[in-house]
Amino acid sequence: MLRRTLALLTLLALPTQVSAGEEVIAGLSQNRVAITATFVGSEILIFGAVKRESPPPGTGDLNVVVVVEGPSHPVTVRRKEKRYGIWINTDAVKVDQAPSFYAIATSAPFEQAISETEDLRHHISIPRSVRLVGEAGTAPDIESFSQAVIRIRSASGLYKLEEGAVEVQQDTLFNTSVTLPSNLTEGEYTARIFLTRQGAIVSEFETQIEVQKVGLERWIFNLAHERPLVYGILSLVIAIAAGWTASAAFRLLLRS
Repeated sequence: MLRRTLALLTLLALPTQVSAGEEVIAGLSQNRVAITATFVGSEILIFGAVKRESPPPGTGDLNVVVVVEGPSHPVTVRRKEKRYGIWINTDAVKVDQAPSFYAIATSAPFEQAISETEDLRHHISIPRSVRLVGEAGTAPDIESFSQAVIRIRSASGLYKLEEGAVEVQQDTLFNTSVTLPSNLTEGEYTARIFLTRQGAIVSEFETQIEVQKVGLERWIFNLAHERPLVYGILSLVIAIAAGWTASAAFRLLLRS
């Protein structure tokens, strides 16, 4: 009995071999997007690999989910109805957070790549990214207002879900691309990469993308927000000068 007890204590004292997990390592083709007068959109290549210290587990397929999210701002959504022959605002709901841009790319169908529990915890799907905090009217169906935000921004290319857009090679390497439209909002964007198995997140990577106006556009933007009086006077002077120049050119054409 004493020998068995000593043997058990010896086994417990030995270091336990823990199977190493999987870690996602990723990079972006660019971390800064410059908005100029000729900006027509941009494309960001997202690539990476899975770091392991042991062979991959045999349970569940490896999936990758990529999310690129723009700055969030509160939005008031109003519903219009036709009453007495005219269209009027009837109900209004305040959306606390609505991303200005939201793109999802997955290596498999979304429901297969991410479980409902993980989606609820990390706010990955588009409906989870739009958050309602209350209503400013008597709207009976508040969810329809968040769906309206998603529908409008999806139609303008600001919200999109691209299933199967992430290419995974040999259960280790992956890559995809996210297209940024021309109507981007300036600010700090977040890129999140999730590594999942059986819908559960096993690793996560996050980095930032800076979207900023540059050159003359940046100067005009800063002038309009920091010195609105100077901006207004300058706009008036430019308008008068442009009108006078056009008038003078027209008179010269008539004389000739």
